[in-house]
Amino acid sequence: MATNILLPKIGFSMTEAQIAEWLAEDGATVTEGQPLYLLEADKSANEVEAPASGTLRIIAQPGETYEVGTVLGTIE
Repeated sequence: MATNILLPKIGFSMTEAQIAEWLAEDGATVTEGQPLYLLEADKSANEVEAPASGTLRIIAQPGETYEVGTVLGTIE
């Protein structure tokens, strides 16, 4: 079963953020807890970890802004 990678709400007033960079490539095998992507929001950058282990399937593209809760990709 696939696990959705959702844009997390990091700050109290955060409603959207930008994917600065994926730290793993589409199709790569990732492990739970591994840094997965760099998130830029409210003038700060945060590494977000993989929520599960498996094969990464990227949906969201770097440089684009997404709302909190948006599915950025899946781990199968």
